[in-house]
Amino acid sequence: MFFLLSKLLDFVLLPVLWLLLLLVAALLTRRPARRRNLLRLALLLLVLGTNNALLNEALLAWELPPVKLKSLPRRADAAVLLTGITSVNKSPHDRVYLHEGADRLTNALWLWRAGRVRHILVSGGSGAMLKKAHTEAADLISLLHLAGVPDSVIIKEDRSRNTRENALFTKQIVTARPELDTLVLVTSAFHQRRALGCFHRVGLHPLPFPAGFRSTDRAFTPDYWLVPGTDTLGAWGLLLHEIAGYLTYRLLGYVR
Repeated sequence: MFFLLSKLLDFVLLPVLWLLLLLVAALLTRRPARRRNLLRLALLLLVLGTNNALLNEALLAWELPPVKLKSLPRRADAAVLLTGITSVNKSPHDRVYLHEGADRLTNALWLWRAGRVRHILVSGGSGAMLKKAHTEAADLISLLHLAGVPDSVIIKEDRSRNTRENALFTKQIVTARPELDTLVLVTSAFHQRRALGCFHRVGLHPLPFPAGFRSTDRAFTPDYWLVPGTDTLGAWGLLLHEIAGYLTYRLLGYVR
């Protein structure tokens, strides 16, 4: 039930949906004054929602800051790589499709190649509504193999369907393998707050290593503040979903 509700929340928090509802309501209303007000709201949403600067400032406030490699321990036991960066509904199904956030994978690989972690623990099942023949963990492990990472380095957790389960099932693995003491949590910067909170809740205290930053460096040029973005409304939906998810997890006691 919680999984289905989270998918519904994705839909409800889409600014594009709000814009469409405002326009439909303006079209259907018979009162000219109400129609004008609805159109003004739609225009305001469109102007603010496509402003790249406002979105970037919100992302800079929400995302955890980057972490330098030299600030990590000499060699941690494992990088915990959270999935959620592959598309399982694309054809042909003989390859792996990455979308935004793929830096999670490259950063985990970087940590291992740089000798900063001994293992890569890939955590994530299938986020699809219907059961698939393969999991996101399997997809990322396929890519790690292509990058030359041996099986002896990789640890697979492929049952989790959300961030809370990532933490719960990782805890089970760590409990069964005491040698996995120092962990580095690799996930998108905008997702690190919720992920860290979930891991802390189950008694794990990994070091954060944000990746896949959606924000950019702040600028003071006219194009930064004035030029609208074509993908900005969608990015607002992603950020609003993550903030709502964090607040929901906090309400349910899933994060600490």
